[in-house]
Amino acid sequence: MKILASLILAILPIMPMAAADTDAATSAINRLGLEIFAHSKTDQNALLSPYSIQCALAMASAGADGKTREEMSRVLHFPGDDAALQLSFSALAKALATAAAQSAEAARAARQYDSKRDPLQLRIANRLFGQKGYHFRPPFLTALATGYGAPFEEVDFAASPEKARTHINGWVEGQTQEKIKDLIPPNGLDATTRLVLTNALYFKAAWVEKFEPRATEPRPFKFADGRAGNTPTMVNQMEFAYAAHPGFVAVGLPFDLGELQFLILLPDAPDGLANLKRKLTPELLAECAKMKSSDLILYLPKFKLRPPTIPLAETLKALGLKTAFDDPKGSANFDRMAPRKPSDYLYIGEVFHKTFLALDEEGVEAAAATAGAIAAGASPIQKKPIEIKVDRPFLFAIQHRPSGACLFLGQIVDPR
Repeated sequence: MKILASLILAILPIMPMAAADTDAATSAINRLGLEIFAHSKTDQNALLSPYSIQCALAMASAGADGKTREEMSRVLHFPGDDAALQLSFSALAKALATAAAQSAEAARAARQYDSKRDPLQLRIANRLFGQKGYHFRPPFLTALATGYGAPFEEVDFAASPEKARTHINGWVEGQTQEKIKDLIPPNGLDATTRLVLTNALYFKAAWVEKFEPRATEPRPFKFADGRAGNTPTMVNQMEFAYAAHPGFVAVGLPFDLGELQFLILLPDAPDGLANLKRKLTPELLAECAKMKSSDLILYLPKFKLRPPTIPLAETLKALGLKTAFDDPKGSANFDRMAPRKPSDYLYIGEVFHKTFLALDEEGVEAAAATAGAIAAGASPIQKKPIEIKVDRPFLFAIQHRPSGACLFLGQIVDPR
């Protein structure tokens, strides 16, 4: 599996990590992700990266002040302690980097015995693209460089916003192995843009036990409206994380060393997706990260998602994030980012988000990127294997099991 999203993660030395250290970041990521995901239509495939979105918005919040800062903390589910929040995001980043480092070491060890093993790849990158000559506060730039690994790069939005847009999109494309292209659409930036905070994530991982390609064949997939269509479907029997709930089952497919999993939430009925989305809570996601294993025969369709860029401003406003977008006019306060003046102040113009995900016999490849443009103005193990057929609309997530944080969250209503 491969995943991309905008954000930078350096590979760090392997260190023991207490799960509690990541609680604040995980809660913020999953809660906001579920709230945004709830706005997606139930009759369409959907994909977003809660991790990428929160990282970009967390960087923006570091420059907010006054009512805007209070509003962002509330809507983004941040704790009152800014230092604790930054430490929590840092702890989660280190935990993810540790998983990648351990996987790389296991792959190197396997090569000594002539055994091929595909290591987990995880790259997270953050970067600030700011207007040349604009008076950004040095403490803000330093805080993002040290706390989020986000270096500052000057561009000239005022003279050539299209050239700046092309440059930023090129950086995102490079960070995501060319899976995320044209993150910021034409006319997404203009001469009033002063800062773009960008987060990109690339993740690639193989299943612990890969599916046998020869076993993949067209099998029926039942749609919510009662129709059915054939789609290439894989099959595998192994120990999967599993739990049965009223109205749905949860299955976790482990990647490599098992630190991350592909979580499937499968309703009992083809038309049960909307009801299942209403049941989806941070607490349920936390339970899914701790599911016990059962012997399953799993039928899973192959699929690929490449949604267009999603503008998130209106969704975030509906959740209560208003003054950050200068609603009402003159209310935005990012004085900690740059000095606020009556005739020259900063606000968030738009938040652009784009994702990619492909799932097959080897694993998953996915990508996501987020750019915020700042403008001026269990079930017990059974003796017999349980057969699970993912042959109807379902929800899914890419989840870091030790913390419970969701890197990706989506739904499949038609895998074809």
